[in-house]
Amino acid sequence: MADLAGLVQRLEVAVGRLESMSGPGDSGGDAAGGAVSVFVEAFDEIVNGPVAQYVSLSQKIGNDVKTHADMMKQAFSSQRQLLVTASASQKPSDAALTALLQPVSKAIQQVQAFREQHRTSPQFNHLSAVSESVPALGWVAMAPKPCPYVKEMQDAAMFYTNRVLKEYKEKDKTHSDWVKAYVSIWTELQNYIKKHHTTGLTWSKSGPVASASAAPPPAPGGCPPPPPPGPPPPPMDLSGSSGGGGGDDNRNALFAAINKGANITSGLKHVNDNEKTHKNPTLRSTTTPVRTGPKPFASPTPRPAASAATKLPPVFELEGKKWKVENQEEAQNLVIEKTELRQVVYVYKCNKSTLHVKNKINSIIIDNCKKVGLVFDDVVGIVEIINCKDVKIQVLGKVPTISINKTDGCHVYLSKDSLSCEIVSAKSSEMNILVPDQDGEFTEFPVPEQFKTIWDGKKLVTTSTEVAG
Repeated sequence: MADLAGLVQRLEVAVGRLESMSGPGDSGGDAAGGAVSVFVEAFDEIVNGPVAQYVSLSQKIGNDVKTHADMMKQAFSSQRQLLVTASASQKPSDAALTALLQPVSKAIQQVQAFREQHRTSPQFNHLSAVSESVPALGWVAMAPKPCPYVKEMQDAAMFYTNRVLKEYKEKDKTHSDWVKAYVSIWTELQNYIKKHHTTGLTWSKSGPVASASAAPPPAPGGCPPPPPPGPPPPPMDLSGSSGGGGGDDNRNALFAAINKGANITSGLKHVNDNEKTHKNPTLRSTTTPVRTGPKPFASPTPRPAASAATKLPPVFELEGKKWKVENQEEAQNLVIEKTELRQVVYVYKCNKSTLHVKNKINSIIIDNCKKVGLVFDDVVGIVEIINCKDVKIQVLGKVPTISINKTDGCHVYLSKDSLSCEIVSAKSSEMNILVPDQDGEFTEFPVPEQFKTIWDGKKLVTTSTEVAG
């Protein structure tokens, strides 16, 4: 019995040591005393540190930046709820995991949508810095390398944070502090992931399997959910007639009159020639014209022309990895020569201008331009034409993909080396692809704009149609 008692005592000591050495992934979540797991506490340090500082500075800046920061605060609150669930539950199936990730995903989409809805905001660079990097919160779905993903998203914000620093340099130190606080969020998050979730979100090895219905309640202090939509408008009362008479009686009388056929005019009064105003001009001045229908449409009184929108200065510069060509008017000899493979070109709001991009580059975007010509050598990624009118693109080397969206009038001249290029179009018109022959002469082919869709019994089948001219 003495040996058995000693064995039990040694087992209790060993169990105590194992419990004290258990990692964060073995923590049981919220204990009876209200304690949370180690990695939830570490995440709270980020929320109460750089995130709180970023929110505070955003409130100081105000306007759209403040609203955006409130959304980010809610996004971090949603992520904390997921971490609490992971600390107390085992990893669920893929379907259940997708449901658990929905609050974080929706928060990210809300932040990005706000930027798109406020593109004219004077704080657009602040909004863009946040919008470009907020997908970093999706690290919880990344395995086995979540940390490099966060670093990549942090780098995506650098272009806009640099613009904020440049714009407010020696003007307002608050914006510089805002950039430092915001960037430090992702730096601290990377350190946090390296320590607690090296190869992906850590789940408890004990406890129930996580489910969407078992998600913890929202943390206090978060943004309240939006109010439910109001009741639908009352249905229109179609029982009465708009003319004030009985609806059924009027309709019956109308159908009875129509059924008379040729005799429908028998009840009309005959007008003699001496009563016709077009044959008796003297009647026109004495006879008051009778008009029972609505008044004819009259063009509104012309308003004074609004003052022309302030023209922004033209931009032609390299910022980080991005060549910016903006607000160019009738600039016919723009050339970008010293390019690198990692660089991109962004052409925005240019008019009656031409641009030649030499050597090999990553991608080119033409946005909101009119009557612009683009000539380029090689692109390893994609060439995108968005919201443009009357643009011409010429490929001298190779390009794998050309995307045309919301554009009216686009001519693409392919080279012999780029004939395998994929051309994707949507909501566009007047698109033509010009293909060279052996002699270098171009033959023009229109891109279909009209389509026919039929049901074949199993699925929808869509084919392009040609309108006979």
